[in-house]
Amino acid sequence: MYVVVGLGNPGAQYASTRHNIGHMVIDEIARRIGTSLRAHKASRTHASSVRLGSPPGIPAIIATCDSYMNTSGGPVAALLSYFDVPPVNLIVIHDDMDLPLSTLKLKRGGGEGGHNGLKSISGALGTKDYIRLRFGIGRPPGSQDPANFVLRPFAKAEQGDVSLLLTECADVVEDIAEHGLEAAQMRLHTK
Repeated sequence: MYVVVGLGNPGAQYASTRHNIGHMVIDEIARRIGTSLRAHKASRTHASSVRLGSPPGIPAIIATCDSYMNTSGGPVAALLSYFDVPPVNLIVIHDDMDLPLSTLKLKRGGGEGGHNGLKSISGALGTKDYIRLRFGIGRPPGSQDPANFVLRPFAKAEQGDVSLLLTECADVVEDIAEHGLEAAQMRLHTK
């Protein structure tokens, strides 16, 4: 079983911001499967039990945290504990300013690249050995503050690319579940 968590911030004011791209991907997965997320009291998340990939599919939990991104570690650790899933079967979807918009990268472990959500998760789990699906959001223009940049919605000119990338990102999650990380990496990174 996999646990797939999309990082973001709760509340309507953050719903369409760059920092909430993880939530948007989870929403896309839920939409295509035909499910909705429900409050999961044991973990302070909204989650749904699903099957990913071709029928009969691989069992998974898709989720978003009810906490702010910088404190996602506790809810993610509680979700893994509740479902007895090891960190190696955790897939975290997050924004990445170091990647250009319309770029996806997939890896297991490594550094957090200054991403406070990842730092919180690594700290709560006591390991960095989990899968990260990095969704490129680009760098802030000019001298714009990165914190302000990630909390702004995508520009209208970017929305078409973002929509396509949300679909591709959901496909990558299903590919990981069905064929494993290495096969999914090979397909994603050799396009």
